[in-house]
Amino acid sequence: MHELIVQLLSYVRGTWRHRWLMLGVAWVVCVVGWVAVMYMPDQYRASARVFVDTNSVLKPLLRGLAIQTSESRRIALMTKTLLSRPNLEKLARMTDLDLQAKTPEDMEELLNELGKKLRLRGGRDNFYTISYVDKDPELAKLLVKSLLTLFVEGNLGESRKEQDSAHQFLEQQIKEYEARMLEAEHKATLFKQKNLGFLGGDAGGYYARLNNAKAQLKAARLDLKMQQDRLKVLREQLQKEKENPGSVTIDQGSLSPPSETDLRISNLEMKLDELLLNYTEQHPDVIGIRRTIENLKKRQAEESAALDESETTEGGPETSVVYQQMKLIYSEAEAEVASKKAMVDEYEKRVKDLAAAVDRVLKVEAESKQLNRDFGLIKKTYNTLVAQLEKARMARKVDTQANTVRFRVVDPPRVPLEPSGPNRPLLSSGVLAVGLGLGIALAFLLSQLRPTFDDRRLMGETIGLPVLGSVDMVWTGAQKRRRTLRSMTFLVTFLGLAGTYGAVMSLHLLDIDISSHLDQIRSHIDANILSRITGI
Repeated sequence: MHELIVQLLSYVRGTWRHRWLMLGVAWVVCVVGWVAVMYMPDQYRASARVFVDTNSVLKPLLRGLAIQTSESRRIALMTKTLLSRPNLEKLARMTDLDLQAKTPEDMEELLNELGKKLRLRGGRDNFYTISYVDKDPELAKLLVKSLLTLFVEGNLGESRKEQDSAHQFLEQQIKEYEARMLEAEHKATLFKQKNLGFLGGDAGGYYARLNNAKAQLKAARLDLKMQQDRLKVLREQLQKEKENPGSVTIDQGSLSPPSETDLRISNLEMKLDELLLNYTEQHPDVIGIRRTIENLKKRQAEESAALDESETTEGGPETSVVYQQMKLIYSEAEAEVASKKAMVDEYEKRVKDLAAAVDRVLKVEAESKQLNRDFGLIKKTYNTLVAQLEKARMARKVDTQANTVRFRVVDPPRVPLEPSGPNRPLLSSGVLAVGLGLGIALAFLLSQLRPTFDDRRLMGETIGLPVLGSVDMVWTGAQKRRRTLRSMTFLVTFLGLAGTYGAVMSLHLLDIDISSHLDQIRSHIDANILSRITGI
């Protein structure tokens, strides 16, 4: 740390040896810079504050349907729109600046300058400031005013274009979603027709068919059991009659087993009762079954009469007739049991097939739910778009019949009375800092180009030889007085620089136009010289 301090002090002493160069450079730079700052032309800022509704017509209509852009992106979009090349060209023509451009290159440079100087700053609550800086205050105001005129004129047409664009967009989307909805509905209908037997929830659906088949199987097994029990009783009676004729006697009217005609009549009556639970007497099936029952009853009466006549004609023993009749009934019972077995087998096969199709049923139901879900989403979006289109039409009517504010000038542009720039106090301070910095840099550079040793230890470290001693400089009285005079002169010169800086700052802060006074003095001197020359 000590070595660093020693090194820094060495640099300071080396720079101080060239202090006159440092001060001279500072004076030259400051004088030139302050004069240049003094003669810099005044810059006038013309501005206008406006209220702009940056929300497009599509934003309220598409709320909930599309992602909206952020505020910063809308400001950037407004800036690009406002400062587009067509608008800049119109500005140049409206302010006659295009007359200054003689070549396409000049026109390009003019448009670039306009684009750089025109500024759009966004504020809160959709308030924006448009500004332009130029040395001519009238031109600055004219440019801002012309830009506002362009923006107002373009905004009215743009608002209607946005509404038309919104209507076209919504109508196009409605047509597209309507087609998608019809397509989804058609797919769902075809799918339902193709898999009608595997869809649950319907009257003729899979689960209803499965439950119905199980119920029919249960009823068929019960009928089979009843017919098998009846066949067993008939077999025992037939065997008993065969072994002991005449042991079994039957009454043809009530004790004899039912014939095939009796069974058919009984079944048809049961079926008729079921139909009457759902239909009226005028139903074709009811009428047909009643007619069939009547025909069967007539046949039953004819069979009974024929049997009585046969018994009377033959005059044989009653037991043989009973045996033959029982044998006939037994044969019919065997046929009925076989029929019931076939029916049970059929129902068992049907239940087995339906139960085996459960995987396909689950898959079909999942696909059906997906189709219904897709259709529901499309229909929901379609209904939302239709509602938004109605809102758009209503908004268009409101805009047509009412003064809907989309653009309003809050603070109109005006000719600035005071210049907004350049900031001469700041620039003058910067000139002083640059002058002093440049002087110090040159003095330090010269000290490094022509180095000297201020310390015996530093000299020994540099040359690599031991330094045995040093001799101090002894100044005479005259030399001391000259040194003191030079120091006082340096101090006065430095104070003069500081005083000049203070005077320049005072002129700028008090807003005294010294350049105009100097121009007047110069004009007066030129006039005197010209008059003398003319007199000669």
